[in-house]
Amino acid sequence: MSKAIRFAETGGPDVLTLEDVPQPEPGPGQIRVNNRAIGLNYIEIYFRSGVYPVPSLPSGLGTEGAGVVDATGDDVTDFQVGDRVAYAQAPLGAYAEQHVLPAEKAMRLPGPVDFETAAATMLKGLTVQYLLRQTYPVRAGETILFHAAAGGVGLIACQWAKALGVKLIGTVSGPEKAQLAMDHGAWATINYKEENIVERVRELTGGDMVPVVYDSVGKDTWETSLDCLQKRGLMVSFGNTTGPVSGVNIGILNQKGSLFVTRPSLAGYADTRPRFEAMCGELFEMLASGAIKADINQRFPLAEVAKAHEALATGKTTGSTVLLP
Repeated sequence: MSKAIRFAETGGPDVLTLEDVPQPEPGPGQIRVNNRAIGLNYIEIYFRSGVYPVPSLPSGLGTEGAGVVDATGDDVTDFQVGDRVAYAQAPLGAYAEQHVLPAEKAMRLPGPVDFETAAATMLKGLTVQYLLRQTYPVRAGETILFHAAAGGVGLIACQWAKALGVKLIGTVSGPEKAQLAMDHGAWATINYKEENIVERVRELTGGDMVPVVYDSVGKDTWETSLDCLQKRGLMVSFGNTTGPVSGVNIGILNQKGSLFVTRPSLAGYADTRPRFEAMCGELFEMLASGAIKADINQRFPLAEVAKAHEALATGKTTGSTVLLP
């Protein structure tokens, strides 16, 4: 038997229970990983609460983790028992002592990257990779706007942007989070609870505004983000913590300066094995060089996952959170 988090109905954190389940067996093309650390991400709240549907109930939760391969299925040639691996796009069920996933979704870990760092940065780090390096390839000297700069994705973005010579303006909810973002490489911050984001961006850029806005907030910041853009600027809406953007008349893009908008996801970029390997390679290089550090500011035992979800949903976390089986 093995232990795993399951939920039989959607709802609040209390629907999550730690259960004994049969040891999962890898099928053809699959590996079984003994998890040493598991990533916690906001999207899992959407699955748990029913905002995003799960294939069926009862269900597992989580798609990101790191550990050691302890079994392989038929046709697996790239991994052996004992390999240190990490994954970020596995089937739901990573909140567990053991997880079975397609071998093509795993990546062997280089020596300098430990399990907790990998579990904390795979999904978030690959997100920043495609945002800054592919969706809009930022250039040294540019000024950009990044919402939720003190979150897990935001703190990695602050560090990566600084390494690229980019001036990142980060929105935050208070002075402590502002300092955290600055400590991680943000060029400037905006406390959205006390400052007008658009006016502050105008001040910081001398009226030029920014060529790109990275927005994971969604509904509440949609028009604010558009108003921060230069003509023909790009609005990158990659999350919706306040709800999805809907009911938009695309004519507003014309009215605000012939703007562009995109709604990317990791699955849309890491869609082939070669692309996935290249993205992971760049992320691992940044981690190994020290240009990016994993800020694991919260650790919860797997049995206390409900507390972890509550902390994440109420904005009480900073940086990354990992679950420890």
